[in-house]
Amino acid sequence: MSTAKLTINLDALVTNWQNLNAMTNCETAAVVKANGYGLDAARVAKALATGGARNFFVAAAEEGVALRRALGPGPGISVFSGHMEGDTRLLKEFQLAPMLNSLDQMLRHFETLPGHTFGVQLDSGMNRLGMEPAEWAAVRDIALGQKPVLLMSHLACSDEPSHPMNAQQLQVFREMTDGLEVPRSLAATGGILLGRDYHFDLCRPGVGLYGGAPYGDALPVVQLDLPVIQTRDVEPGESVGYGNTWVAQAPSRIATVAAGYADGLHRTMMNHGIDLFAGKTRCPVVGRISMDLITVDITALSEVPASLTLLNEVQTVDHLATAAGTIGYEILTSMGHRYARTYQG
Repeated sequence: MSTAKLTINLDALVTNWQNLNAMTNCETAAVVKANGYGLDAARVAKALATGGARNFFVAAAEEGVALRRALGPGPGISVFSGHMEGDTRLLKEFQLAPMLNSLDQMLRHFETLPGHTFGVQLDSGMNRLGMEPAEWAAVRDIALGQKPVLLMSHLACSDEPSHPMNAQQLQVFREMTDGLEVPRSLAATGGILLGRDYHFDLCRPGVGLYGGAPYGDALPVVQLDLPVIQTRDVEPGESVGYGNTWVAQAPSRIATVAAGYADGLHRTMMNHGIDLFAGKTRCPVVGRISMDLITVDITALSEVPASLTLLNEVQTVDHLATAAGTIGYEILTSMGHRYARTYQG
């Protein structure tokens, strides 16, 4: 095979959802935006629905349309961006529930889709999406009169359990919603791990389903195998790759593998301890990561393998993210279109 192989373990994904669901005393939905964090929203959502999930969240109405076509009628699909101009037909035809973010969205929704399912997103301090406390206080009774199915907000620092922002947002969210007798949602993956004070009526894990931090007990969902194109022997003093950034200190065997920054493997990962694996043997990346190619020191191997593994249960998306100075979300959603994808489970 000339292209890298990305293996997605849907059984592990479902197990992660079920384990997170077991931590709560409420309904657990699933976030499948950005095409299921880059892993194919249709396949991901179908597996999760089989595993017990009945509600899903996407970023935009167009994502919701694709998901409805995959899932069929029945499961709930909510849209974080709310009711944008031009969304009316899609929301109605594909039974999507917008999470209304502003007075303008609320007026648009009530005028064009009276009686259509909706929720309200509240800003408890993140200053990104949703109604701030004063705005919500002004329109709350109007909104409640139309019977929202959910009041939600989003935590800014839930991946840092000791951060004071978590308790601050919890307090603000309670002040905005206590006593309203509408289902509430505050927790994504990090919020679930903060404990039941944050769970309310619905939790909506995202990255934890796909094997990412802050869910440290998550099963790995992705494995990435990179085919070896060519090998060569390098003498001491010879360099490898662009810019002569790596120079052999001893006789070395170098493998060139098929993947690079065009496949979501950032140049910034080089020289930060990222390895490829032949079984359990680590083979360090050497030289610069280029658009289509990575060079790897395989001197420790007695035989040249057909491929080397970059992502596995030892080296996860979060290890790559740390090396690249980013987060696991970005690694997952940047997985290139050239990968040959295989689904297990």
